[in-house]
Amino acid sequence: MRIRTAARGDEPGAAFVVKAVYDEYGFTWDPEDYHKDLYDLEEYYASPHRFFVAESEDGTVVGTSALHIFPRLPDGDEIEEVEGYRRILGCDCALERLYVHPDHRRSGVGGALLQAVLDYATDRGCVAMEIWSDKRFEQAHRLYQRLGARVIGDRICHDPDQSPEWGLKLSLQK
Repeated sequence: MRIRTAARGDEPGAAFVVKAVYDEYGFTWDPEDYHKDLYDLEEYYASPHRFFVAESEDGTVVGTSALHIFPRLPDGDEIEEVEGYRRILGCDCALERLYVHPDHRRSGVGGALLQAVLDYATDRGCVAMEIWSDKRFEQAHRLYQRLGARVIGDRICHDPDQSPEWGLKLSLQK
């Protein structure tokens, strides 16, 4: 397995991985709105943001992760409405689109993708990451909490299913 920055042409593989997870959980797939970022990774994840893929030895995309960087929110450990979204105070970046194809779970792919995002964030001087994750993704929550992420609260996602999510905060400063 290899983790790398996504390149033009990775869109079908990225969409395939995320859709496989959506199909597994019975979530609604929305390529025209909520998932349109997966069809133009260069536009949606241009610098300073970054999209990563995990690929198997044969070059198949088996996992995805992304980092979104934004101006640091005011200090605190609360959730506040910012530009129409519930956001975690004190954060200046967000983990996005961490998905591992169901056939490749429990092989270290998720941890490696998360580490790529963490390394990229710390290299850019980010201090705290918000992580919003569907409440059903318990295995992912354990991974985040092993790294020190703390549950701050919850929200209803702006996805088509209005899924309930936990909001976790991970300090990036040692």
